[in-house]
Amino acid sequence: MPQHAPVIRPREPEALPPLSGLHPVLSRVYLSRGVRTEDELNLQLTGLEPFHSLKDIDAAVDALLPVVTEGKRLLIVGDFDADGATSTVVAIHALRMMGASSLDYLVPNRFDFGYGLSPELVEVARQREPDLIMTVDNGIASVAGVAAANAAGIPVLVTDHHLPGDTLPEARAIVNPNQNGCEFPSKAACGCTVVFYLMLALRARLVEMNWFTAKAPNLAELIDLVGLATIADVVPLDRNNRILVEQALRRIRAGRCRPGIRALLQVAKRDYRQVVATDLGFAVGPRINAAGRLDDISLGIECLLTDNPDTAMALATELDAFNRDRRQIEQGMQNEALTLLEQADTDSVSDFGVSLYHPEWHQGVIGILASRIKERVYRPVITFAPGDEGEMKGSARSIPGLHIRDALDQVDRGLPGVIRKFGGHAMAAGLTIRASDFEAFRQTFDRVCSQMLPSDALQQTLETDGELSASDFSTTLAEALRLGGPWGQQFPEPQFRGQFRLVQQRIVGGNHLKLVLQPVGSDQALDAIWFGIDTQVWPDHSRELVDCVYQLDINEFRGERNLQLRIVHME
Repeated sequence: MPQHAPVIRPREPEALPPLSGLHPVLSRVYLSRGVRTEDELNLQLTGLEPFHSLKDIDAAVDALLPVVTEGKRLLIVGDFDADGATSTVVAIHALRMMGASSLDYLVPNRFDFGYGLSPELVEVARQREPDLIMTVDNGIASVAGVAAANAAGIPVLVTDHHLPGDTLPEARAIVNPNQNGCEFPSKAACGCTVVFYLMLALRARLVEMNWFTAKAPNLAELIDLVGLATIADVVPLDRNNRILVEQALRRIRAGRCRPGIRALLQVAKRDYRQVVATDLGFAVGPRINAAGRLDDISLGIECLLTDNPDTAMALATELDAFNRDRRQIEQGMQNEALTLLEQADTDSVSDFGVSLYHPEWHQGVIGILASRIKERVYRPVITFAPGDEGEMKGSARSIPGLHIRDALDQVDRGLPGVIRKFGGHAMAAGLTIRASDFEAFRQTFDRVCSQMLPSDALQQTLETDGELSASDFSTTLAEALRLGGPWGQQFPEPQFRGQFRLVQQRIVGGNHLKLVLQPVGSDQALDAIWFGIDTQVWPDHSRELVDCVYQLDINEFRGERNLQLRIVHME
């Protein structure tokens, strides 16, 4: 499948006065991301949206209240990723802080039960004899599962953030900012944030009832988990989410985070005192997810639940081993996927949507594989692995311009019965299909993508924050940018463009390129690193001048902090 060089263009901030008190470059970066006033950079907890506008929030509190005040038995049904794990942990810790004692959790093993509260999982749940089931980070699509629980006499409280389908489950209450009629302004909330808000509402009700003999518990102590989930689930960083992540980072840097988060940072060789959002996204989140991908997410939940630092470190070490195994499996699958693309019929190079299947692929890793292939071919990608008898499990990742859940809905309408179940977001989704219908699905998905994608959507655009002057290449600006976030989805980390003389280049760590660059027109020598390069192309000693997109970074070595450019793209 052809790969085209991305179009590189600068972001165009509106012609507004610079934000006062900031480095001009940082001011320019904020303005180009929609920040208009200094007040919008105030990320204190007082700026969080209140919980009152969440639809069904009062009914949800009514359902949960007896768990605290009467000792009713609650079973939390979670999901097998970092958002689901943190949602479970936030619920358990918060309810314990408020006086609940009969708490249990159940997370479906993805290989045995699949996603969400299914009727089969309800059968397992019944053996625990709960008085109430609460779903976290799932449930909005569990119509049959909730019906099965109701038939068994177990009411269900759904908390979720995924997009609802045409039919909602008949739950006692549904708290989901994306359901119709919900006026909560932060539609980008992750599952853990929804749970956190429900716990805030429950605490407020208990305060009204004079339930607490002493001061009400401080639920801000759990915000490190909420910030981790927000970054790990790659939800857009609107202002509400930026507040949650920033407050999480401040707690972690101050050493006031869960022992499990600190242990996971340590096994990933990250200094908790210098942590930024990317550390949560690339170091902590993947290690929790690895347990759910390869085995059982309960290991990640227990790591985050424990108050004992030694236990946390032992569990973090196990999670780190799972993550190494996951990387190995992923690399093999990626090689197989690229072979499948190369072997594809030449007529398929115009595919708008890519569907790939291999009989030996691992169900738990196909989501990461879909992301990697999407980055390479810049098209919506679905990767499939064998499922239950006669089925395939698929994981989909999309590009800007195509809402992947809506695309699957269109496929479902065009091929009734082929998709057994599906759900997800604009950029990611999961599905199950009949194996015998794979080819029909592949063709229909491609056609739907061709109809839904704008004409220019397959041309990748790389946006930059312009060029830097010679005086901007400093650790001062690098540190200001580093701490100027949190950066993430739809509030991207600053990156710049410039021309450089290529002074030195060498391979380090197998597939990373260590460089010394000199800005054109300057005698400065700047260290640079480019991760994950194509070793068949680099190093290339015929190159003298290069056009780079890069980020300012700080390299710490033997106690010294020096400026380093992190290369994003090079032409």
